[in-house]
Amino acid sequence: MRANELGRGAIKVISSFVNLVVLIAIVLLFTFAGYALWDTKQLHNSADKAHYAVYKPTAEDGGASFEELRVINPEVIAWLTVYGTNIDYPVTQSEDNMKYINTNAEGQYSLTGAIFLGSGYRSDFFDFECIVYGHHMEGNVMFGEITKFADRTMFDAHRYGNLYFDGTDHGIEFFAFVHADAYDGAIFTETANEAEAKQTFLEGLLSKALYQRDIGVTLEDHIILLSTCSSDSTNGRDILVGRITKEVFENSFVKAKTNGQKGLVGVDIQSGPLKEFTQRQLIISLALSALLPLLALAIHHKRNRSERKSR
Repeated sequence: MRANELGRGAIKVISSFVNLVVLIAIVLLFTFAGYALWDTKQLHNSADKAHYAVYKPTAEDGGASFEELRVINPEVIAWLTVYGTNIDYPVTQSEDNMKYINTNAEGQYSLTGAIFLGSGYRSDFFDFECIVYGHHMEGNVMFGEITKFADRTMFDAHRYGNLYFDGTDHGIEFFAFVHADAYDGAIFTETANEAEAKQTFLEGLLSKALYQRDIGVTLEDHIILLSTCSSDSTNGRDILVGRITKEVFENSFVKAKTNGQKGLVGVDIQSGPLKEFTQRQLIISLALSALLPLLALAIHHKRNRSERKSR
């Protein structure tokens, strides 16, 4: 009898200890999940266009705000805007293409990186073609919205953008949306200056286009490719292609909002580590959320069996 009482007492102590462990585990789970959400939000905020808005060149300040950013980081060379989207960022360029994968436009370490022009291209965008890279991020920040151009309605509705460099605004007229492989050397290798090489590049690029429109592109034009990781395939790249022009286009989306209408708003850059990082946080949180209730249920079932055996 005495042994049974001692056994039941020991089981109660063990049961209380197990309950405490489970409670601590649940608290830790929610703490981790809360931190993961907070950390993801901080990453999003640091990459949001609003973070850089103070530096955006305007006609009113004659580009003085942009020059303030260049004082902070002389490797800032331009400002890119895609009308009707949240793509509204400074563009950087370094001799090392890996630098701005985890360095922001202010020159500080950041997983969000920066929008950057490939190191092999001229900083005055005078090459026949040039590639600008950006992380594919959720929440419509950085180049996250490029993938949306896979929708024909989005592609048709968003035809123009702006590229500020050398103290002057330049227009961008988008004419193709391309899905390509990251290892496609015909796209991701600088084109020679000969007419034949340019023609081969342009024909090869358009042959991979999901959508395109004829705007009369010639071999004398300057083409810009906005490239980011694709969510459709491991090595896939989504590329929005435009022609840089001296003509500056009106941002009709801003005008529509001014009139009270609802406007259309829509890594290694080549492998998307930031996207994988945020997805990993979510997967871990969900896995723990599913695992702990099962663990608690198993412990509770085992404890009940032990109590029945001791009686």
